[in-house]
Amino acid sequence: MNNHYTIIIQWSEEDKCFVVSLPEWGEFCHTHGDTYEEALKNAQEVLEMLISSYLEDGQPLPEPQILGKSLTAA
Repeated sequence: MNNHYTIIIQWSEEDKCFVVSLPEWGEFCHTHGDTYEEALKNAQEVLEMLISSYLEDGQPLPEPQILGKSLTAA
């Protein structure tokens, strides 16, 4: 699925894994992975589920963030 949503991947010393934030979908939209690649794959799967769910429910999709504009919680 081609989309332009932000994926932020950061290492968490506390959790000992890579934590992923999907800021356009709200401050509590996170996933994780033991490796960077796994975290990215999980993020892509979550994004696909979110997009499908929103479309099925007839909800408008959040506007993707654009580089150079500030990130804000959805």
